[in-house]
Amino acid sequence: MSSELSRAVEETFIRFHDQGIIYRSTRLVHWCCQLNTALSNEEAEHEEIKGRTLRKVPGYTSPVEFGVLTSFAYEIEGGERIVIATTRPETMLGDTGIAVHPDDPRYKHLIGKTAIHPFIEGRKLPIVADATLVDMEFGTGAVKLTPAHDENDFEAGLRHNLEFINIFNDNGTLNENAGPWKVLSLLALFNKQGQRRFDARKSVVEKLKERGLYVDAHEHEMTLRICSRSDDVVEPLLKPQWYVNMKDMAAQAYNAVETGDLIIKPKLSESDFKRWMENIRDWCISRQLWWGHRAPVYYVKIEGETQSVYLLSQ
Repeated sequence: MSSELSRAVEETFIRFHDQGIIYRSTRLVHWCCQLNTALSNEEAEHEEIKGRTLRKVPGYTSPVEFGVLTSFAYEIEGGERIVIATTRPETMLGDTGIAVHPDDPRYKHLIGKTAIHPFIEGRKLPIVADATLVDMEFGTGAVKLTPAHDENDFEAGLRHNLEFINIFNDNGTLNENAGPWKVLSLLALFNKQGQRRFDARKSVVEKLKERGLYVDAHEHEMTLRICSRSDDVVEPLLKPQWYVNMKDMAAQAYNAVETGDLIIKPKLSESDFKRWMENIRDWCISRQLWWGHRAPVYYVKIEGETQSVYLLSQ
């Protein structure tokens, strides 16, 4: 953390920003609700869940249940219903659409219609056809779309021009976009925050049962993203953060292996390396905790302007 190294970080950051290698973008990040910071892919580890599992989560006195696929119905304008399945019932408060496969005979007649959200007044969910996202053989063949809280749904939201509605505060409590879940308890009212995300998981299911929309639940294998520092379950959140463009560097590394300038040993690992380069994602370098050198970026308000702008130090 010496001044020489800090100056080197500033110089590198600004040069890369000027070259378009470092940029700012609003997209889904791995968010640790316990530490209140974004994480890189490497800091969000995978944990395989084979079925119904009770897991300790930081900040919760009782273990939280994972590995359960919950099915419930959305009512469609006109009187029909469509059943979807999810491992994260609480995120239905951020749903803005429903996807079906364009060739699925069960749902072809519903494409273009809208479903009615049972808890958020005035919110309607368009039913869209999406062959990229939907597997007709999995679950009910209909997929809830929560573009602000799921990576696959994020891409689908862009394809179908859906709303991106964030329902979580940084600490994992429900915000004003979650309707009544903003103030579902006296504690939430006192703290001026909504229910915690995994408490809302239970209460959403309870409310679905009261409305006659709950269908069933059964065990389901799944993968959790876990913060390597806090052991918290990572929450995908839509936030403006700083990124490094990895596409060009990955292409150069891939070509170096192809030409023999870079040799991967053992040879059998070469295919893994190439697959990693082909599917690489841009690197989120923002952290809201001081784990390293600070980004040389400052936000200023300009008189007469409604939004702040960022400036790089020189």
